[in-house]
Amino acid sequence: MAQVNKIDSNFTGLRIAEELGASIGLVSGAEVWNQYEPNSYEDLGGEITTIARNPINDSRQRKKGVVTDLDADGGFQVDLVDAGLQEIMQGFFFAALEPKGEEVPTAATTGTNLFDLASTTGFFVGSLVFSSGWPDSANNGLHEVTAVVVDTTIAVVATLVTDAAPPAGVNIVVVGQQGTAGDIDVDDAGDYATYTTTTIDWTTLGLIPGEWIFVGGDLAADAFTTAANNGFKRIRSIAANALVVDRSDVAMVTEASTTETIQVFYGRVLRNRPVSTDIVRRTYQIERTLGAPDDAMTADIQAEYIIGAVPGEITFNFNTADKATVDMSFIGIDNEQIDGPTSLKAGTRPTVVAEDAYNTSSDFTRLHMAVHSTTEETTTALFAFLTEFTVTINNNLSPNKAVATLGAFDITAGQFAVSATATAYFSNVAAIQSVRNNDDVSIDYSLVHGASGEKKGITMDVPLLALGDGRANVEQDEPITLPLTVDAGADRLFDHTLLMVFYDHLPDLADTA
Repeated sequence: MAQVNKIDSNFTGLRIAEELGASIGLVSGAEVWNQYEPNSYEDLGGEITTIARNPINDSRQRKKGVVTDLDADGGFQVDLVDAGLQEIMQGFFFAALEPKGEEVPTAATTGTNLFDLASTTGFFVGSLVFSSGWPDSANNGLHEVTAVVVDTTIAVVATLVTDAAPPAGVNIVVVGQQGTAGDIDVDDAGDYATYTTTTIDWTTLGLIPGEWIFVGGDLAADAFTTAANNGFKRIRSIAANALVVDRSDVAMVTEASTTETIQVFYGRVLRNRPVSTDIVRRTYQIERTLGAPDDAMTADIQAEYIIGAVPGEITFNFNTADKATVDMSFIGIDNEQIDGPTSLKAGTRPTVVAEDAYNTSSDFTRLHMAVHSTTEETTTALFAFLTEFTVTINNNLSPNKAVATLGAFDITAGQFAVSATATAYFSNVAAIQSVRNNDDVSIDYSLVHGASGEKKGITMDVPLLALGDGRANVEQDEPITLPLTVDAGADRLFDHTLLMVFYDHLPDLADTA
């Protein structure tokens, strides 16, 4: 038994737990400590400030200093993945995820093809649900709901295998809606294209203006004949039988479906909220384990904690031929350390779910920056290609200091500020003119990846922004590039600055890269 001389970084670990509601700095002991996989850290911990005594004296020497302050903060970088970041991203948006319908099923029954749920809220006839985690593969995958039998049971188009006691991790989430034969049409007579229906009531499905959807399934019978009417679309307005869209890859055309049962896919929305009652501040405790100090007692793990951590800044990084990464930083009110014999803080510590990272070469299915159009769902892109771009959320945090408090007693949040940077290949002066004209510009992108039948995706939309910089960079033997800075504001129609959609399931058709 001996104290170790060093501890390597590969023996460290990172977990984060949400604190108790409005009680900053407090945990109950029943928290879930979610695991994260950092690529690197940014000065995570507590920084102590000391001030030396400096009296006037004939020895010309200072006296030993005293501790006067502590700053608990820091951050880390992770890869952009599907499910692993959704929980913590709520903290950066000061808002809650908005799923359409999601339940942990209690049983599956063969013959009758029923899923038993705790609640059927958000589940409708025609709902497309994605089921996962069952030991029997027949119970997993995409299913159409044919009936909501009672408040706790749904019937689906599938041949299920009876499982009266599903294991932990089983989940069913609403990922879309399937129309009956000929019910969903396209009307392009007005300024913007409209998906019209006779049976489906769009207002009941939990959709919101500004949200992105994907239209069209993998079978010809589940998609429009005209390719332009399928794909990623942004919802402008919603009425019972009319879904107006104002963003599309290509111009849509009027089309009346006949026998087609059109599929429409959507996901969990995360956006900053304009109404104060919907703005939710979450505080966290960040645990970084630091290995065992004694080589004979490897289970006695040391750790440090940031207490009362509020999400401050998050940056999404997209560079050429690279992984998509996310930088996160937090400001806390205090930090703590525990030695090896002292136990880690109580709670459950689930193993991180294995997920693939998004890449910047083949996972983008849409990347579009353009001046707004008031009469058409398609817009002309300002650039054909970008070499890199970032999108940053800054909550402009400041710690609240006080006499008799080492560290801070709380954190004040400022404006929800969204900014971006981009470097584009120059092809014409339209972008430079757009900067000068202070045009209303938007940027949106969608990423899709996964095996056939198991596609997932993410869409991010900054609906209103102003471009800055825009000075052409000309270097010998190099293509001309155009660096841009971007400041976003609340969209005049949707009243949010940034919106993301996390798709639990998309058809293979969505993966066009």
